[in-house]
Amino acid sequence: MPVTDTLLPTPSPADTPTARRGGIAAVGLVLGGALSVQFGSAVAALLFPRTGVAGAVTLRLTISALLLLVVCRPRLRGHDRSAWLAAGAFGLALAGMNSLFYQAIERIPLGPAVTLEVLGPLALSVFGARRLASWGWAGLALAGVALLGQGGFDRLNPAGVAFAFGAGAMWAAYIVLSARVGGRFPGADGLALALTLAALVTLPLGIADGGAVLLDPQVLALGTALAVLASGLPYTLELLALRRMPTATFAVLMSLGPAIATLAGWLVLRQALTLLECAAIVLVIAASIGAVRVNAAAAGRPGRR
Repeated sequence: MPVTDTLLPTPSPADTPTARRGGIAAVGLVLGGALSVQFGSAVAALLFPRTGVAGAVTLRLTISALLLLVVCRPRLRGHDRSAWLAAGAFGLALAGMNSLFYQAIERIPLGPAVTLEVLGPLALSVFGARRLASWGWAGLALAGVALLGQGGFDRLNPAGVAFAFGAGAMWAAYIVLSARVGGRFPGADGLALALTLAALVTLPLGIADGGAVLLDPQVLALGTALAVLASGLPYTLELLALRRMPTATFAVLMSLGPAIATLAGWLVLRQALTLLECAAIVLVIAASIGAVRVNAAAAGRPGRR
């Protein structure tokens, strides 16, 4: 909740016990969604030895698309050319974001991969705010990346680092295109269509990488778990949370992604990090939270659109 300017604020609906319980529940929903996403990524890493990276990407996107098509049953008629172009670009961003990120986590631990990936949305936030304080938080994020490099980017694998940066750029594009698609399609129709395109784009490489293994019942079960953990469950939890809390609070909680990813990597994949790498992750998380708060404060000032 934003802090009021008065010392003794007048009671509001947000101050009631019911509202406070709703806020706590919303925080739980966001953290649950974040845990689901990052542990889903850990499940994906377990699939790599059997399906290959491209095969795991295809399983996630294809099963997610099928589930969403069944639930949404999007209309194909009544959309103009600009709507289809936006959905197409959104689908390509989804395909690129997932493919590059999974290539990254095959090569470097999950925590550093998410830390580097989150720099994409952070850069988008900084450029969007155009405020001096935002550049200060960007500098803190760069300090975190430099500190991560002190542990040795060679230890992290240079290709994995590059893939993580690329996934971050695709994540920024995903955010921009998500807003455009949301304004042109009702409900989750745009997401369902974009996921379908992303699945089709990655399907040839996925089949070439995984082959007949993709149809193995055990692999399909893990792929379904991946689709639910990394897409279906978090999308649902985040949607419910956004109905109960301000978007700025939501964004701050989402900034905890690198820490949760580090936990998932340690618990599921037995990936240990040095103290220096953990400190770097904390700096990037702090920078993300700071940039979000600056944006929220700027948006709340009169005269800004």
